[in-house]
Amino acid sequence: MRFTTIASGSSGNCTYVGSDNTHILIDAGISKKRIEEGLKTLDLGLSDIDAIFVTHEHSDHIAALHTILKKFDIPIYATNGTIQGIRSSDKKCEMTDSRFIEVSVDKEVAVGDMILNPMKISHDALEPCGYRVFCNGRKIGVATDLGCYTDYTVDCLKDCDALLLEANHDVRMLQTGPYPYQLKRRILGDTGHLSNDKSGELLCKLLHDNMKGIFLGHLSKENNLPELAYETVRVEIEMGDNPYSASDFPLMVASRSEVSPLLEF
Repeated sequence: MRFTTIASGSSGNCTYVGSDNTHILIDAGISKKRIEEGLKTLDLGLSDIDAIFVTHEHSDHIAALHTILKKFDIPIYATNGTIQGIRSSDKKCEMTDSRFIEVSVDKEVAVGDMILNPMKISHDALEPCGYRVFCNGRKIGVATDLGCYTDYTVDCLKDCDALLLEANHDVRMLQTGPYPYQLKRRILGDTGHLSNDKSGELLCKLLHDNMKGIFLGHLSKENNLPELAYETVRVEIEMGDNPYSASDFPLMVASRSEVSPLLEF
């Protein structure tokens, strides 16, 4: 399998997962041009993409869908709530395309030689989800926009070979920053975003001997720094109740504007 982020951050998200035979995107929250540029670095184009899976209807996850649907015959997979949210945000009512395919949490769907299994996440969208991707005995987890996590989250993401996990904000930076009070409250709430500390705490419950790589993603531009996210999660691993050191695994911060290093396994 091949796994990377084309972009990850509060301003736009797009993740690539591929095998020899199947290529998918999870979210398309940056411009079509940037997606095409990112795929080009992987020797791919949008014409090679077999499906786009959407986590939820917020603009930083769907920005390019409209133009992609106009030019490419790519099916769009999402929950019913997300599909309705996408359509209601389409002021010209052009995204009524039959290429939307409904998925349900904890029900597997096959695309080529991959199996995808949506998982519930806690976020202030209509019916948001994360995704687990299975292929050739391997498992990848994509879990961003998590206001909180539960035992269910841990169970869904255990035994992943690779993982994209949200580390959205530093709590102190957010609390002392310029955001209005209600927005701070939203981000810190159970349907907001996962902090650096909570990301590290969750990751400690997911580490195992065969983990091939971890991307920390969906960083806030205003309330986080890549170095701070990395260091906070690293310390959580070092100090947490687990037998591992952060140096035991490739731990990377997903880039906001460039393709991240490609994981292949």
